[in-house]
Amino acid sequence: MIKPLSSPKSSLISFLRSCWFVRTVGHLKVTLLCFKPAAFIGATLCGIINLHGYAVRLFSGFVVFLFLIIPSLTGCIKPKHGLTIIDGTLSVGVEIGYPPMEYYDTDSVTLIGFDIELTKAIAAKLGLTVNYIDTAWDSIFAGLETNKYDIAVNITILPERLQKYNFTKPYIDSSMTIVTAKNSPVKIERPEDIEGYKAAYQGDTTAQYFAERLKKDGVSFTSFSYDKITNCFDDLALGRVDLIIADNIAACDYAEKANSPFKIAWQGASGELIGICLKKGNDALTAAIDNALDELFKDGKMREISLKIFNRDLVSSARDL
Repeated sequence: MIKPLSSPKSSLISFLRSCWFVRTVGHLKVTLLCFKPAAFIGATLCGIINLHGYAVRLFSGFVVFLFLIIPSLTGCIKPKHGLTIIDGTLSVGVEIGYPPMEYYDTDSVTLIGFDIELTKAIAAKLGLTVNYIDTAWDSIFAGLETNKYDIAVNITILPERLQKYNFTKPYIDSSMTIVTAKNSPVKIERPEDIEGYKAAYQGDTTAQYFAERLKKDGVSFTSFSYDKITNCFDDLALGRVDLIIADNIAACDYAEKANSPFKIAWQGASGELIGICLKKGNDALTAAIDNALDELFKDGKMREISLKIFNRDLVSSARDL
C-alpha cells in the first residue's frame, strides 16, 4: 500500500525547497524561484501518487505556486524595479541616422548599429526591455533633463558635461579625423592644413569644438555646420565642401566601404572617450549600467560587438585610459 504524504503543507514546502537557489544578478545576490524540470516532475508525480486525502489540496497549492515561478521561466533574472522612468523598460535616447552607431537597416524599419546592440545587451543584464526614442542631436541632453528617456548613448565624455550629467565608465576610445574625397587635390598632413578650405561638421559635437579650437589658434577656413553627419558626406560627395571633420567611428565607416568615394586624410591620436549619459543624480541606474558594462567587457561581448560593427576593436583601450 502506498502511504500518503505526511501533510500537504510539508509536501509544498519540500517542493519549494527543491526549486529555489541563490543567483547573482549584477552585483546583488538574490534568492530566486526558478523552474527546475526534475523538481517539477518529481513533485507532480508525488502529488499524483498520493491521491488519498491530500491530492486536491496539494494541487491547489501547486497552482498558486505556478504564479510565483512563471516570471522566472525566462532565465531567472529579475528586472531592476525602480531604476527606470518606465518600470521594466530602459528608455534610450538616440539620434537615428548616425552610422555605424544607430541607424535603420535597408528595410527602413529595423534599428541596427553598435549602440543598438550594446543597449540590448545591457538591458538583458538588467532584466529590462528596451525602447528607443529618436531625438535630434541638439535636443539629446534636454531629453534627459525632462525625463523623456533614461539614457543617451554615444556621448563624448567632456569635463563640462561631467558637471551637468552623470556618465558611465567609457566604452569606446575614439579620435578626431579629417575626411576628403578620394579624387580631391586637397592634401591634409596636419589639422592646420585645412587653411582656406570649406570644412563640414555636425553641429554641437566634438568635431565643431575641434574646428573652433583651430580657428582660435589662427587657422582660417570656412565652416559649414550640419544637423546630421549624413548630410556632411552628401555635400562632400557633391563637391559643395572640401573636407569633413568627424570622429573616426563615422569617418571610417564611410571611407572603408567598398567603392567609397571618401578617404581618411588625417587621423588624430585616440583618447576621445565615449560613454552613456544620464540625468545628474541618477546614481542608482548609473551604477547598475556600469556593472553591466563591466560584465560585458569581462565576458568578451563588448569586443565581439566592436569587431562585428567596426571591423576593429575600439573598446578595449577605453578601459586602459
